[in-house]
Amino acid sequence: PYQAGHRPALGSDVAWGESNAVVFCNSVLGARTNRYGDFLDIACAITGRAPDYGLHRPENRLARLVFDVSGLSASFLASEIAWPVLGSLYGREVGNAIGVVTGVAGHPGEDALKAFGAAAASSGAVGLFHIAGVTPEAPDVAAILAGPEPEAVIRVTPEMVAKARAGLSTAAAAKTIDAVAIGSPHLSHAEFDSLERLIAGRQLAVPVYACTGRHALALLEKDGRRKRLEASGVVIVADTCVVVTPIMPDIGNGVLMTNSGKFAHYAPGNTGYAVLYASLADCVESAVLGKPVFTDVAA
Repeated sequence: PYQAGHRPALGSDVAWGESNAVVFCNSVLGARTNRYGDFLDIACAITGRAPDYGLHRPENRLARLVFDVSGLSASFLASEIAWPVLGSLYGREVGNAIGVVTGVAGHPGEDALKAFGAAAASSGAVGLFHIAGVTPEAPDVAAILAGPEPEAVIRVTPEMVAKARAGLSTAAAAKTIDAVAIGSPHLSHAEFDSLERLIAGRQLAVPVYACTGRHALALLEKDGRRKRLEASGVVIVADTCVVVTPIMPDIGNGVLMTNSGKFAHYAPGNTGYAVLYASLADCVESAVLGKPVFTDVAA
């Protein structure tokens, strides 16, 4: 929903659930919410009130540590594959602490921030992150730090990134794949543009399960693109995803490829499929060939 029109304003208080929605709301939109569980969020909706604590308070939103990615290559930071990997590493390193990412030269795009936050909230308990010069509450490092100096500085190295990336795969030696799953968080309209461009009308050897929301799906149906994608072998999943709903066949020892850090984290336990993590481009090429293809940019 946060990419379909319901976007609370900077500084507004809301009560949201779902880890990737909470971290997007706090970090990318700059609205304020805690990680509300089921029924507590409903109680907030009924009463129009939320507890005055945690990330609703401005002083609790200040960063206490720095996550420095300036040691990584510009080509890697500009790639789609970087952000789920960095999010997974960030979550494991910071836990539930508030940090600010430094060393990012330009805005990576909303979908990249969405992927970073979802992975960070899966591997850690991240409810809020800042990126200096990118996210709305962090025009620079000094503006968002809780004190004159950070309590800790995590200097990210290419070796740390390589280890984090390897940790997203549980089937590194696989010679074939059985499916590709993308869209956790749900695919945006722009991400469907990328998917269609990469498929380029080719027939897929294994299905690509593309999870999205009804709003993005309505746009696909309006311009006829849903039929084209499905004709190539894309299975569009609306308003849910393959790790919470039994959509993929139970084949035993299956191998799933994904570009989602969140899928990579949850799929082995929730679906029974081993996972290979790759970029969207490599996911599509692998789906066309039925075997893993890796051409990604190194950190």
